[in-house]
Formats: sequence, C-alpha cells, structure tokens
Amino acid sequence: MTITLATHQGMCFGVRDALRKTHDTAASGPVTVLGELVHNPVVQQHLETLGVQRADLESVGSSKTSRVIITAHGASDRNREAWREAGYAVTDTTCPLVKKAHAALALLVAQGCQPIVIGQAGHVEVRGLCGDFPAVQVVQDEGEVDQLSFAPRFGVVAQTTQPITKVRALVARLQQRHPEAEIIFKDTVCQPTKDRQAAMERLCRENDLIVVIGGRNSNNTRQLGETALQADVKVRQVETAADLHDAWFHGVDRVGVTAGTSTLDETVQAVVARLKQIDLTQRASSPVGRLAPIIQQAAAALF
Repeated sequence: MTITLATHQGMCFGVRDALRKTHDTAASGPVTVLGELVHNPVVQQHLETLGVQRADLESVGSSKTSRVIITAHGASDRNREAWREAGYAVTDTTCPLVKKAHAALALLVAQGCQPIVIGQAGHVEVRGLCGDFPAVQVVQDEGEVDQLSFAPRFGVVAQTTQPITKVRALVARLQQRHPEAEIIFKDTVCQPTKDRQAAMERLCRENDLIVVIGGRNSNNTRQLGETALQADVKVRQVETAADLHDAWFHGVDRVGVTAGTSTLDETVQAVVARLKQIDLTQRASSPVGRLAPIIQQAAAALF
C-alpha cells in the first residue's frame, strides 16, 4: 500500500503562533481561553495539562482568571472591548489573516455596500466577523444566495477557511441573480487554506482513499473531506491514529493523507506510522505474505 502525504497539510502559521503565545502566557500564571483556541481535541487536551481554563467569549465575566485569551478565530471589536472594560487583561491570538478579513469587511461597510459573508453561520470566526456589523448576511450555498434581496452594491468577503472555488462560484451566482447590482468581492480566503485545498485535489487524482486528520468541529478539515467526496474518492476523517480501522484499507493500493490547519505534526506522524503498520499486517496475512517464508526456504535450499 502506497502512502502519500499531501505537499501542504497540517498546522498553519496562525495556529502555531496562537499556540505559542498561549504557552507563553500560561507559563506566567493562570489564564483562560475564551472558547476553543483551535478546533482540535488533541490541542485542547494539551492546554488542559498546562492548566489553561476555558470560558465563553459571549459571556463577559465568565472567566475565573483575570487574564483571558482571544482565540485564533478572532472576535468582534465589541466583544474584545467588553472584556477589557470589565477589567480583564486580554491577550489576542487572532490570526493575522482573520484580521485581514475583518479589515476588508469594515472597508466594504464604510463604502456603503450591503455586507455579505460567505461562510458557516454560527462558526466562531464568522460570528466575530459579523459582530460589529448588524446588517451582515451570511450565506453558504446557492439557495441562500438566491434568497438575498436586491441591493445596489454588495460587498462580499469569505470565512478564511472556505474553498476558494466555492466562494468564487457563489459570487458569480450573486451577480447572476442580481445583474444590475455592483458586486465588490474581497478575497479573504487564507493562503494556507488554498494551498491545502490544491494539494488535496492532487491527492484525489492519485489515490484510492484519502485520510483527513483533524478535529470534527474544524471547518477547514471538513472542507478537505468535502473536496474528496466531490472528486468521488473515498475519504475517512480521523482525529487521532486510534480512530483508524484496518478494514477501511482492505483492497486499497494507494492512500493519500492530509490534515487540517489545527492538526499537530505529531498527530500526522502517528497516523502515517499506524497506516504503515496496517499495511504490514495486511501483507503478512495475504496469501502471498503467508507463502513468503516457504519461498525463502526453498530459495535457500537451491542456492
């Protein structure tokens, strides 16, 4: 069984920086993360070993520590300032590319556009994007785009972890739906997401089954899985190596492996090691594998 690791996969710089900053902050005393620092249970368990606590971003005052951390997904200025005004010391680990999306949306609103966010309604990043702009409308598919009322000018941004092909298709749908409107689109899909999606598309062309590693609440991980399904390639999403099942790989010759942007390198390495173990076990139990010792003995007798 050939195992191929995607050329772009795993933890992005924004998540690494957020994790490093949280480590440094926790080293100097009690601290609380306002939500999930990243959507990955392995990372969450690691933070718990450091004594990092969790509270609700939307519930100002819910932290038991005087120091709090804004997650890599970001927050609205309204929420950020509310915590500061309540007397908390706020450490902000918002990814720079999420901040770029906030700035782009703010500019479109200032220009008088009807603001549109392409993304998953209710996701923490999307809530942060929309929190300062009550008029924002969130859409995720063509049906929701079709329900948008006419506006002279639409200003469109995207959740940073949405597939760019999907985003562009929805922008085109909006223009088709309202041809007389001006559509201003700011591409806020982050480069790490684009790189991982492109690498995933290559994996789908070259493999029989794809293993996607990442938290089940992670949007970018889920989108990687969706890419495989759309390419009609079998896909299995796992959070750790323990989630792999030998039966998934019976008769599979080529396996591609990728990981979401909040997945630790150690988790990826453990999954690849487990896949190699599964391969060895299956080869040893195959008819050819069982005959191998006999063939070796016969060859030794001849030579």
